[in-house]
Amino acid sequence: MNNTAIKLKDELTPMTDKEFEQKLRNIGKERYHDNCKFHHLLHSGMLNKGQVQAWALNRYYYQINISIKDSALMSRIKDPDLRRVWIKRILDHDGRKDDEGGIERWYKLTDGLDLDRDYVKSTEGILPATRFAVDAYVTFVKEKSLLEGVTSSLTELFAPKIHKERIVGMLENYDFINDVTMAYFKKRVDQATDDADFVLGYAIEHAKTREEQESVCEALKFKTDVLWVMQDALYHSYINGHVPPGSFMPEDFNDRYTENK
Repeated sequence: MNNTAIKLKDELTPMTDKEFEQKLRNIGKERYHDNCKFHHLLHSGMLNKGQVQAWALNRYYYQINISIKDSALMSRIKDPDLRRVWIKRILDHDGRKDDEGGIERWYKLTDGLDLDRDYVKSTEGILPATRFAVDAYVTFVKEKSLLEGVTSSLTELFAPKIHKERIVGMLENYDFINDVTMAYFKKRVDQATDDADFVLGYAIEHAKTREEQESVCEALKFKTDVLWVMQDALYHSYINGHVPPGSFMPEDFNDRYTENK
């Protein structure tokens, strides 16, 4: 068997469960947005209040679309057991009776940052790149296979780490951040861990062929791209100073952190 045939055989042979999981974790290690410079600045206290406001405002658009993409995904799930598991995600974000959800906790962050709630809800001030990236994610989940839609959430494997770093870093470094404004992230540490464990198990159980395994890897890459684009847009706009027309303009924009300082 020549080298070409050996390579082709390797590319068609399914990965073992261990190899598959390791490849997914390697994707996150390389491509997850905790590697973005904007996040390092955010957690280390380098940003001013206006730059933190811009981050919270734009991330809100992602937050409110989580339940929308999960609802779209659920409309395609025929297995009632999977629907029962997945509906928990929607309730975690939208809330239950007598129990606030993630969106309400996000308002505690934006309220604490002195952003007008009606303005936040309108999403008028978000960056175009934020809207394009998040809308693309919703479309991806609607149009791709159920396997790809479910496993695009595998970024949750890496979320608890960044949540913990964010809680510690922002509480230590910003006098306008407190335990109340960090409520969303404190709750998500455990929620994201449970959600990630389920989706990883789902991926390993349902992606049996090499083609299916690679499609899961590509779905994860796509999701990391969505999150990375959002951070790049924040950096370009609120660090480098190129805010698009109509997007949120902080009152302290002229005193913001820049690379030139």
